[in-house]
Amino acid sequence: MALTFDVFGRLVLLEGGEDRWTAYYPGSEGKRRPAEDIVIPPGIAESELRQYLADLCHEWAKHRHPDVKPVN
Repeated sequence: MALTFDVFGRLVLLEGGEDRWTAYYPGSEGKRRPAEDIVIPPGIAESELRQYLADLCHEWAKHRHPDVKPVN
């Protein structure tokens, strides 16, 4: 399963495995690079991801991008 979030103006793709999520920064032409600065511990439920990203990345917040929103 894959979910995309707008995290304070920056797109983050999360791919779900058996018990953990892996974060990527999507790029052009379908390419992506690992988001090594975003580590999601095992056991975080899909319903908790938006708030977890908001708490983890709150330094990215700007007046023009004040929130974390699901894209898909």
